[in-house]
Amino acid sequence: MPNQQFPHYIEFRQVSKTFDRPVLVNVNFWVNPGQTLAIIGRSGVGKSVSLGHVMGFLKPDSGQVIVSHQDITHMPEADLRRIRKKVTMVFQSGALFDSLTVGENILFSLELREDYDFQNKEDVVNGLLDMVDLGHVRDLYPADLSTGYKRAVAIARALAAQPECILYDEPTTMVDPIMSDDVGNVMLRLKRQLSLTSIVVTHDLDLMRKVADTVMFLYKGEAIYFGPLDELEACEHPHVKYFLAMDRLEIHGKIDEE
Repeated sequence: MPNQQFPHYIEFRQVSKTFDRPVLVNVNFWVNPGQTLAIIGRSGVGKSVSLGHVMGFLKPDSGQVIVSHQDITHMPEADLRRIRKKVTMVFQSGALFDSLTVGENILFSLELREDYDFQNKEDVVNGLLDMVDLGHVRDLYPADLSTGYKRAVAIARALAAQPECILYDEPTTMVDPIMSDDVGNVMLRLKRQLSLTSIVVTHDLDLMRKVADTVMFLYKGEAIYFGPLDELEACEHPHVKYFLAMDRLEIHGKIDEE
């Protein structure tokens, strides 16, 4: 439950991380329950590293990481496993089991649920696939699916754990524009129907505009913008302005080609 000390569902307080170079530098942001934060910026600026800290896979060199209203900065692995039941991640690869059908992939996530019998589990699998508009691919294998369909199946499988929060790592990378729009629609539907808290790391500014409430722009490991989506365009930082201008040129180029 929220408390006065940690009122936000997820929060970074002055988080820094260095590998061979600084990757995160005194980063501050927060996400409130039911909100979606988009993390944007060029490749290699610390976007996916941020998700690794939220999951507890990485520890900051300094600062605090708050998840599910709890300080996980120095939390032992046994307690982190409890946090990961509330916060799940959809990896860019989808990470599906190639030898299992789509339905079996989702069923695998339900195997440890003792509160469901076999028929309950079957019903849940069908319901989750219907939620992402993929009921028709239940008996297919991952190899039979497009990249976009694999991402949608991975989202359905993540939902099987009944999380409070989903982290999306580049959900529309290597996906055609139509499927990218479909994946964005699925994410938006889950946000509205289930009130899921989420963070999406993305280069796709159309997706950002569709699903985000707030945006963090990372540049050389620093959060040079953190604030509401509708104020991003007014940001005067030159790197933010350049990034948005390049996106507009790309969109106009596509329109000209058509």
